[in-house]
Amino acid sequence: MRIPRALAAALIGAALAVAGTIMQGITRNPLADPSIIGITHGAGLAIAISLAFVSSGSYWILLIWSFAGSAAGAMLVLSFSMISKERISPVTLTLAGAALSTLFSALSTGIALYFQVAQDLSFWFAGGLSGTKWQHVFILLPAVIIGILLSLWISRSLTILALGEEVAAGLGQSQQKVRWIGLIAVILLSGAAVSIAGAIGFIGLVVPHIVRMLIGSDYRWLIPLSAIAGALLLVLADIGARMINPPFETPVSAVTALIGVPFFLYLSRRKRGYM
Repeated sequence: MRIPRALAAALIGAALAVAGTIMQGITRNPLADPSIIGITHGAGLAIAISLAFVSSGSYWILLIWSFAGSAAGAMLVLSFSMISKERISPVTLTLAGAALSTLFSALSTGIALYFQVAQDLSFWFAGGLSGTKWQHVFILLPAVIIGILLSLWISRSLTILALGEEVAAGLGQSQQKVRWIGLIAVILLSGAAVSIAGAIGFIGLVVPHIVRMLIGSDYRWLIPLSAIAGALLLVLADIGARMINPPFETPVSAVTALIGVPFFLYLSRRKRGYM
């Protein structure tokens, strides 16, 4: 009973950490994270629509809807970053993502209340790994593997992009291609994670920065080590969530928020530029 839950936690933690690493790389925004800039809540809105209008509640259906919601949220936020002629500041992009997250959350709540699926949707908002089975591991595994492989494919390009868009263009790198491949990887990783565990925040924000402090900004090492650290963090957070108030389970998203919120405030107040 515990092995599939631990494996699912490791896969979800790795997926969220790598998704956050890619988001920070392609937007050059140190505050980028799927839970902060609208991607996770976009998936939540899609799941609310699925629960309200689609009779089948299979995980494959929810997975497809979660991917669609993640794609919509990612497209809105990243298109806002890409179409601008000038580089958007990290705070501006974060505020835009927060506004989208609030809109998606409000729409999800309204749909859940009107169609009386609030109890089913509450699990996705709370975020947790209770009831995880082997079926969920088999759903997660291909999406996470493909997403991480895509991320590793563009890892060298992300390292060059971190040096500046002018440097990347001077070296003949196609920035749009890198960003679109990164976007596909983020959709796969965050969509699969949210469909199984709901909205678990801050792993994609905290883990890449901790790993970056230890090994630098070379994405060829940053991506795989972030995956390992994210997997370890969520497994430990899930264990901690079960130990806080036994025999009841504390939502694992509350445990990750206790770590992530102070770190987010610290990053928000930093005056240094993004490395």
